[in-house]
Amino acid sequence: MKLEAAGEYRYEVAPEGKMRVPAVIFASPELIPDIVNDKSIEQAANVATLPGIVRASFAMPDIHWGYGFPIGGVAATDVEAGGVISPGGVGFDISCGVRLLISDYAAQEISDQMESLMDELARRIPKGLGKGGVWSLSGRRDLMRILLRGSAHAVEQGYGVPQDVENCEDRGFLDTADPDALSERAYERGFLQVGSLGSGNHFLEVQRVDRIYDRDLADAFGLADDQVCVMIHCGSRGLGHQVCSDSVKEMLSAMARYGIEVPDKQLACAPVKSPEGQKYLAAMAAAANYGRANRQALTHATRQAFQAALGDGGLRLLYDVSHNLAKIERHLVDDRELTLCVHRKGATRSLPPNDPELPHVYKRTGQPVLVPGSMGTGSFVCAGLPDNPAFNSTCHGAGRRMSRHQATKKIRGEALKTQLESQGIRVRSESMKGLAEEAPFAYKNVDEVVEVCERAGLAKRVARLVPIGVVKG
Repeated sequence: MKLEAAGEYRYEVAPEGKMRVPAVIFASPELIPDIVNDKSIEQAANVATLPGIVRASFAMPDIHWGYGFPIGGVAATDVEAGGVISPGGVGFDISCGVRLLISDYAAQEISDQMESLMDELARRIPKGLGKGGVWSLSGRRDLMRILLRGSAHAVEQGYGVPQDVENCEDRGFLDTADPDALSERAYERGFLQVGSLGSGNHFLEVQRVDRIYDRDLADAFGLADDQVCVMIHCGSRGLGHQVCSDSVKEMLSAMARYGIEVPDKQLACAPVKSPEGQKYLAAMAAAANYGRANRQALTHATRQAFQAALGDGGLRLLYDVSHNLAKIERHLVDDRELTLCVHRKGATRSLPPNDPELPHVYKRTGQPVLVPGSMGTGSFVCAGLPDNPAFNSTCHGAGRRMSRHQATKKIRGEALKTQLESQGIRVRSESMKGLAEEAPFAYKNVDEVVEVCERAGLAKRVARLVPIGVVKG
C-alpha cells in the first residue's frame, strides 16, 4: 500500500484490490510519520471498499487507529445505489462532541477566584467511570423524552435557556430518533448517567482566549482577547456504547444476506435502506439526542458553579457540535446531487456560510467549528469554509500519537498534575492514572493539525484558547 503526495497537504492511496475509491489523507510532512506508524492508513483504505462509497475515503490530519474506521475518518455512501451504513464509522461514543460556553469575564479579572471556581466545578460535575449524573430521571418515560428531544427536552425541564437550543447542531435533537430501537441494556446503562463527564479524553476546561486569527469572525462569535470560556467534551456514555455494540452484532449476521464482504469485521455494515440500516439510524439518533442532553445538563451545572464562585452564571452557548455521527445529506458528486450517508468518526461537521442548516446568527460567518486540543496546549474555534472537499468535514481534535498504556509508562499522574499546575493550569481529576493517559505528549501538535485543515480548505482558524483549569474523570 503506497501513500503518495497528491497536492499540498493532501496524500492519497490509489485504489487497489477491492478499494472502490482512493483513500485521501489531509496532512503535512511533519504529521505523516505518526500517521504511518499506527497503521490507520490501512484502515482508511479498508473503508474505501464499502459498498456505495463515493469520491474518497477521507482522513483528517488528526487520524489515528480506531475500531474499523480510523478516528478522523469521513466516508459518504450513495443511499440510492445500495450505499451502506457502518456503526464503526460512527464509533462507540455516539455524538461524542464539544460545546463552548463564553463568559463576560477576562481571565485576569477572576484570577483570585479560580481556586474556588475549580472547587465548585469539581464538586458539581459528575466524572469518572460508573453511575451518577446531574439529572435524576423520574422513570423510563423521562429517559424516552430525552432520547426523542435531546437538549431541547433538557431546556424545557429547566436545564438551560432557549438560546442553547438554537445554538446546538440540529437545534438540539435529531427527529429521526426511535427509543424503541434501543435494547433494554442500553436503557439500563443510560438511566443514571445524564449529566456526567465520564472518563478517557473527556473533559471540562476553563479556558482563556489566547490568540485571535480573524477579528471579524471573532467579533461575530462574541470572542475577545483574554476572555474566559468553558469547553465541555463528552458524549452518550454507556447508552451510546451499548447501541454500537448491539448494532455491530446485528449487522455482522446480516451482511451475508446482502452479499456484502468487508476486509475487517469491525466494518460490519448494511444498506442504509435495509431494516438493519434504518434501525441503526434510529437508535443512533436517539443516542445522539442523549449525548446532547448530557452536555446540556453539564452546562446547567457549570452555570451553577460560576454563579456560586463568581456571582454570575450567565455563560452563553457559542455552539455545540458532534464529532461521532452519521447523517443523511445532499451533496454534489461529479456534478450530480446525491443523497449520501456521511459517516464522521472523530471528524467535525464544518458548514459554510449561508448553509440552510445554520442558525440565523451564523449564516454570514459559517458554522463555528470547535477543535479541542490536549491538556497544557490549546484548543481552537474555527469556521466552516465554502467548497470543502470532504463533504463539509474537518478535524475533531489533536489526535492521539501514543496509546494510553504508552503514556502511563512515561509519566505518573501526580507528576503531570504538578507539571500542569506549574504552568498555571489548575487540575481537578478523579483518577491520576486517567490523567497520565491523557498527557499532552500523547497527542499530535494541535496547532499543526488545525493549520493543515485551514490550508486544505476544511475550516478557517478564528481563535486559539488555552486552558487555565481542567476537570477530568
